[in-house]
Amino acid sequence: MKNLLLSTAVILSLSACSSLERLSRVGEAPEFSAIENPVDRSDYKPVTMPMPEPEVEITQMNSLWSSNRQAFFEDQRADTVGDILTVVIDMSNSAEFESTSARSRAAGENAGISALGGFENYLDAKLLPDGGDPATLAGVNSTGSTSNTGSTESEDDLELRIAAVVSQILPNGNMVISGRQEVRVNYEKRVLEIAGVIRPEDITIENSIPYDKIAEARIGYGGKGFISDVQQPRYGQQIFDILLPY
Repeated sequence: MKNLLLSTAVILSLSACSSLERLSRVGEAPEFSAIENPVDRSDYKPVTMPMPEPEVEITQMNSLWSSNRQAFFEDQRADTVGDILTVVIDMSNSAEFESTSARSRAAGENAGISALGGFENYLDAKLLPDGGDPATLAGVNSTGSTSNTGSTESEDDLELRIAAVVSQILPNGNMVISGRQEVRVNYEKRVLEIAGVIRPEDITIENSIPYDKIAEARIGYGGKGFISDVQQPRYGQQIFDILLPY
């Protein structure tokens, strides 16, 4: 109980600090986040994946061609750390799931002594309570039933474009990208984030790549501001939803 009260006090103090900060910014629009190097962020983690043996570059005699080149002429597509490319997000997903299950079970057991060499009368008179009958010494009955119905329906539609920066080149030539975009409209800030691993071969001639060509893709789209605050439950309600067992 002491730990629960301590945890509640800590949560309330953090909530109070957040409320005071919001009160100090009444009437002001949300601030933009500072532009920073993704590698210097506290949550940055280099990507490590299984890699094949590195290829050895082979140049033929009297030839400008090398074995590791993907094209004869140089292009402007992203190919090194710090380069920028465009990620095209055109996501349209819909899913519908229904499940119904029912279970029913009934069981019954009866036991008694109808005749025992005359001793049944002795049992009736000496051992059983008043009104007891040896022919119905025991009887057990049980009934159980369960019925469950569930359904899920979701539909998502997202069409966006975001510029991402190449932050790492893996040993096999694949590139790690990350990007963040913030758009403020009146007092609401929309934040779009993208991260993942891409192949140079999947980058189009326009220096763009579709989201479904990104491995380990992490796409986040949300908002900060008055509208987002109203759409979320209050802090107290969220705490009760976590703590209450019923």
